Amino acid sequence: MPCYRCGARQTDPVRGASPWQRGVRNESQVLICPDCQRLHDLDLDACSTCASTALICRLGEVECRSCGAVWLARSSDALDRPAAVAPPPGLSAEVEAALNRVLGRA
Repeated sequence: MPCYRCGARQTDPVRGASPWQRGVRNESQVLICPDCQRLHDLDLDACSTCASTALICRLGEVECRSCGAVWLARSSDALDRPAAVAPPPGLSAEVEAALNRVLGRA
């Protein structure tokens, strides 16, 4: 999944915690790259109880990691969600090359 702001894709992870951040925007889980995290206005959803943006979205629910509030995502039906963004050119070739490396294919 690319960064929702700039479209950058994650590279192979290094050991340790990922510098990428998760967030919820329009009640859908998004990733935020380290460069975009420096921006002050990420336009993320906030908890209506405590105003925290530390939210996670899973199985049609949004949960606040700060206060524990849980609510149903209005866009839990896949038909209500916007169409998926087309992958950047060359992504399928990169995925195929990565699979070949991992699976030891020539």
